Amino acid sequence: MASQSDIAARVSVSIDAGVAHVQLTRPDKRNALDDAMFHAIAQAGERLKNEAGVRAVVLSGEGASFCAGLDFGSFQSMSERGADTPATSGIGAMAEGRITHLAQQICWVWQEVPVPVIAALQGHALGGGMQLALGADLRIAHPDTKLSMREVHWGLIPDMTGTLMLSRLVRDDVMKELVFTGRVLPASEGAALGLVTKLSNTPMDDAIAMAREIAGRSPDAVRGAKKLINRLSNAGAADHFAAEREIIFKLIGSANQVEAITANFENRVPKFRD
Repeated sequence: MASQSDIAARVSVSIDAGVAHVQLTRPDKRNALDDAMFHAIAQAGERLKNEAGVRAVVLSGEGASFCAGLDFGSFQSMSERGADTPATSGIGAMAEGRITHLAQQICWVWQEVPVPVIAALQGHALGGGMQLALGADLRIAHPDTKLSMREVHWGLIPDMTGTLMLSRLVRDDVMKELVFTGRVLPASEGAALGLVTKLSNTPMDDAIAMAREIAGRSPDAVRGAKKLINRLSNAGAADHFAAEREIIFKLIGSANQVEAITANFENRVPKFRD
């Protein structure tokens, strides 16, 4: 379990004129997701659900990248875990009354926040980082930002609400191609596909400007609009997230998943079993 000091060091929250800025603050690791980061993001989202005066949120990553995905140390621990070891502790733990476990919640919490959430993307948004970006309502990205549903590269599936969020933005065949291949694409292509709301050479500045514009609108109308839109697009979320957990728990620590990780670390072609 991450210490409170580690959790506090992973994310900063500042509020100015109705705009909350949530920033991942692990730039030396491209804001990779470790245990402390998972807890910090979830806690920031929980705080903003009921923060008085907040009318819009900007979600960003400090430094060169938004979020490069899961920390390599997490992959190493997966390769050492047997397939029969429970995956329901740590980031896989469920909290009473939730439809998500912690890994899903860091993405889903931005849908639960009642005001619009805008992700500002630069550098990398890979794997869990991509799913985190998809959890926001809007995405503004530098054209060169690298995007990827990267999980298959590690023998996994997008298990942090990613397939539900992706299904709202692109056709089924496009979603399958992105998930099945795990390929990395520039945000310029992502915008053409529908993954990115807007391209910008200054994504942070534009995200703040959009958040301020939204904050100048009637907060009742904006909140009501988000609630109605989410009522349509997030229907069936609980069942879908349960299916994510069922599949990912079977995959983690399985022979082919361990082989995917081992082959990547050993820089060789994986040898999978049928």
